[in-house]
Amino acid sequence: MSGNKTFSMIKPGAVRNKHIGHILSKIEEAGYTIAAIKTFKMTIDMAAEFYAVHKDRPFYQELISFMSSGPIVAMVLLKENAVEDFRKLIGATDPEKAEEGTIRKLFATSKTANAIHGSDSDENAERESSFFFSRQEYLRSEQVI
Repeated sequence: MSGNKTFSMIKPGAVRNKHIGHILSKIEEAGYTIAAIKTFKMTIDMAAEFYAVHKDRPFYQELISFMSSGPIVAMVLLKENAVEDFRKLIGATDPEKAEEGTIRKLFATSKTANAIHGSDSDENAERESSFFFSRQEYLRSEQVI
């Protein structure tokens, strides 16, 4: 059975383009509860650690540079079948291939500046949530369920 928690991050381009409110509305309209949220700017080292899984890929340096270029909005989201449903809501990584009405189709400007990150598994949702939120903040999100 799939979990009821996922992690998401509104990326610097979408923040810069003032899409935070629109994206949060789409998330809430899809039935998600925002259990934890904060805005801050990632350092290059933070971005490198968070995206270390992509270290050997050709887009890694561009991704790290982009993700540390401005503020992000990090969130823990709750809903039954959270990860799978959220992946459908945000759409394909490449906005050109994303379905109409998805967050990336509406707000992304490129494959790198694709507006939003969403965990791809329950395990990564846990790891990514813990990366951005302290244990105390993270545990409080459990009380929202």
